[in-house]
Amino acid sequence: MKQNDLEQLRSSVTELNTKILDLINERTKVVQSIGKVKEKQGVNRYDPIREREMLNALVESNKGPIPNGILEQIFKGIFMSALEIQEDEQRNALLVSRQRKPEDTIVDVNGHKIGNGEQTFIFGPCAVESYEQVLAVAKSIKAKGLTMMRGGAYKPRTSPYDFQGLGLEGLKILKRVADETGLSIVTEIITPSHLEEALEYIDVIQIGARNMQNFELLKEAGMVNKPVLLKRGLAATIDEFINAAEYIISKGNSQIMLCERGIRTYERATRNTLDISAVPILKQETHLPVFVDVTHSTGRKDLLLPTAKAAIAVGADGVMAEVHPDPAVALSDSAQQMDIPQFDEFYKEIQRFMNTHQTV
Repeated sequence: MKQNDLEQLRSSVTELNTKILDLINERTKVVQSIGKVKEKQGVNRYDPIREREMLNALVESNKGPIPNGILEQIFKGIFMSALEIQEDEQRNALLVSRQRKPEDTIVDVNGHKIGNGEQTFIFGPCAVESYEQVLAVAKSIKAKGLTMMRGGAYKPRTSPYDFQGLGLEGLKILKRVADETGLSIVTEIITPSHLEEALEYIDVIQIGARNMQNFELLKEAGMVNKPVLLKRGLAATIDEFINAAEYIISKGNSQIMLCERGIRTYERATRNTLDISAVPILKQETHLPVFVDVTHSTGRKDLLLPTAKAAIAVGADGVMAEVHPDPAVALSDSAQQMDIPQFDEFYKEIQRFMNTHQTV
């Protein structure tokens, strides 16, 4: 073969490469258009049956010399690349995404800024049981210079026979204690009807793990002018968690805080498995502040301090934990709540760790 013939063949290959590239890009644009139509129809973008039909048709049309197995590999790669581009576009289009809003969202709770680089702590009893109980914890929180307290008035429980909370009476106790101490109240809302009832008593709407995909509640929370603390579901992926936040922000409320609280795995050494890697992922993928609930993720008082340190070290904006004046008689989660002396020691150690961490 002459050198000129070789160069012509190479030139043909280069030209064909360009044509193939143009066709792949053209195909990708068509697939993107199909994806947008499917999205409007509420249909899943990926259709494995359709993919198999296309591969079968290509195999039938294949006249060689490419073997059918290699042909399928090539086109599976083309199909997958188009799908990945669509998924990237969908993620980047989300209002909660870092691509849409590069700067961090700062959540304002009665003048306290969350997400500005300073650590925020939210402590309080699992459930509101009495005015005296809540006040005792509130005084301890206030003495530490903190501004926020959690406490459950409505308690979604695994068993229908467990304590379900005091409801409206619990909200009134929280409000009374807040008025006396100046603390801001974070409490869980479990239905849209309870949300309307609770608004005048609370400062932050908490949506718990079991309600992360209660879409009607998410939409209602998005239509009120209150910050929202959204907890990750028991078995939710990070994408599902982010999309739950999108439900809220899509209705106009951008004052959202995310909370990693552990996910259910086969491990039984802890109540749940704390997915600490979720914190930097959520910080990269979204512009929202991220908390870690060390109580529900571990269910063990001996692990509260090390997991809180881990949360701070990995970049969490805040830590949540439960405190009760006398955990032994608590009506819910008695084994995992700190008593006040333990709380004092916990917070002292956290302050020491933060001071060391900041100077490293």
